[in-house]
Amino acid sequence: MVAAHPTDLRKALDADEIVPYFQPIVELRTGVLTGFEALARWRHPIQGPVSPDVFIPLAEENGLIGRLTRNLLRRVFTVAATLPDKLSVSFNISPLQFGDRTLSQQISSAAQRAGFSLERLVLEITESALIGNIEQAQSIAQELKALGVSLALDDFGTGYSSLRHLQALPFDELKIDASFVREMSDRKESRKIVAAIIGLGHSLSLTTVAEGIETTDQADMLLRLGCDIGQGWLYGPPVPPDDLAGFLSTQSLSPASSASTTKKDADNLPNLEAMPAQRLAQLQAIYEGAPVGLCFLDRNLRYVSINKQLALMNGVSIADHLGRTVSDVIPELSPQIDPYLRRVLQGETFTDLEFTSPKKNADGIDRTMFVAYLPVLDEANEVVGVSAAVLDITSRKLIEKALRESEEHYRDSVELNPQIPWTSDAQGRILTAGPRWEEATGWAREEALDQGWVKALHPADVIRTLRQWAECLRTGEPIDVEFRVGRGDGAWRWMRSRAAPRRDATGKIVRWYGTVEDIDDRKKAERALRESEALLRAVFDAVPVGLLISESPGNRIVMRNPRAEAIFQRSIPLGSNIDSYRHANLFHADGSHFKQEEYPTERAVQGGGRTEPEDILYRRDDGTQVWIRVTAAPVHGKNGGIAGAVVSIQDIGKAAQEKQRLLDRIKELEEQLKSRS
Repeated sequence: MVAAHPTDLRKALDADEIVPYFQPIVELRTGVLTGFEALARWRHPIQGPVSPDVFIPLAEENGLIGRLTRNLLRRVFTVAATLPDKLSVSFNISPLQFGDRTLSQQISSAAQRAGFSLERLVLEITESALIGNIEQAQSIAQELKALGVSLALDDFGTGYSSLRHLQALPFDELKIDASFVREMSDRKESRKIVAAIIGLGHSLSLTTVAEGIETTDQADMLLRLGCDIGQGWLYGPPVPPDDLAGFLSTQSLSPASSASTTKKDADNLPNLEAMPAQRLAQLQAIYEGAPVGLCFLDRNLRYVSINKQLALMNGVSIADHLGRTVSDVIPELSPQIDPYLRRVLQGETFTDLEFTSPKKNADGIDRTMFVAYLPVLDEANEVVGVSAAVLDITSRKLIEKALRESEEHYRDSVELNPQIPWTSDAQGRILTAGPRWEEATGWAREEALDQGWVKALHPADVIRTLRQWAECLRTGEPIDVEFRVGRGDGAWRWMRSRAAPRRDATGKIVRWYGTVEDIDDRKKAERALRESEALLRAVFDAVPVGLLISESPGNRIVMRNPRAEAIFQRSIPLGSNIDSYRHANLFHADGSHFKQEEYPTERAVQGGGRTEPEDILYRRDDGTQVWIRVTAAPVHGKNGGIAGAVVSIQDIGKAAQEKQRLLDRIKELEEQLKSRS
């Protein structure tokens, strides 16, 4: 260390050799430059650099500290006036100077001459300046505050540290000594001291400033602990006034946008313990208002704190938790959770544990808890306890069980259902197909996805099916289409597909849900039925007798053949009532009308059997009459009941005339024989 003589110091002051250098001060959270600290530097023309630890005590001992301070303030204010207005300047005041009643006047005059706003000035005062006459210090501090000057308590934690000093003077900043900062990475005691100072500063609403930051690890640790401002070689060495412009050109004076925030920034959130006054109420509100059970256990697994939700889950009051161990409060769960808690005390973390309590809830159901256990670390990264978050998921478990059962029922129904479910997007691309698709079609499900299903269609059905599908996609109308699918063995099977769209809140189609069913057997049955109907119709139309089939009880005609219309010599529309052909048109042989209960169809329906052939005289619409022979039989429905009647009608008019002619001839011959005798 270079020694100095009072004479050398006087010459240096005369020659203005002691000049201010400016060390950058930054906001730790953003890295933005907030100001500079002005540091005195003296380069002796012969001996070289002289340390401030040498020449400042020398100035104090020889009554030169006032002159040194005035020289430095003049130069500092002149340089600072050229800096951006948002940048502050910190300046150290000797304890001797802080006892000078003219200090505020000296500072005010120097600032006015340089055109520097004192609202940008931060005066740094060591605690030694407050020893002896605290009342005078308070008076000078009030004068400085009236000028707009901010006050910082420098090197807190060293020397004559006293909380009374913080309470007595209107400080704005609390500076953490560089010795603590340098040892943070290696000594847990230093970390705890720094955390305590930061917490104290925040409790008193003071800005905390860390000196001597040399590594990013130190900066990150300070940020996590909640420190506001930092300075040190990490952000740049003290620079002479001539180099300030170049340094400023490399700095940002505004924080980066939130979009550029890195994960590292997010990880470096302030430690709640570092700012108890500001955070305690917020933490307590979160603790009590959280919809989950929360608690803190010490290293002996005793409850230190617990919220109402967890106390209710445990069925024990909050007061009866505090100071008691987990095994004391919930012995039924202790065997399950104690092993995990012991591992957490070793530093492990568990965030997805589930425990089922042997103690049932009020509904007689086993309670299931979802639990997270995290180690709680102090500033030295030592585990001091366990933080637990507990969520009662009994209801969720019941829902999950019901959902699993529903899924099993659904899976069974899908597998057993002859219909094959499928889904498509709004553009008609198949997204899923049911498990029976391959069994029903012979094509793998993967081959049916997107537009692959088209390859399975019968060539004659492709255009018709795609056209109908495209139209439904356009209009949003449900689709119902039948087509043939080839299994690859030359055989084709008929399928029927139906689907409807699902829409979002705006009415836009977001998905189609449909089914495919094998209708080949139905198609074959329909074809066989049509063939049978055609054969029956051919027989029905070919028989030489008239046939009418009517339903019961409405007597509506549902079938008739041409022979019946020929006998009646009139059209018989389907759906017409059979009464129009028998009422007032049927006569007995003696010329009397038929009564309702005498109609052959009525007797067949009421009697439940076939009627005997009966000769009836029928009067046509043109007044002519014809003898007909009628037989009726009931028609039985599927359930065995009588659904109607069938009537067989035979035209016996010519046979009756021939019979009458023969009877007349016989009568004539009888009369001739009588006359001869």
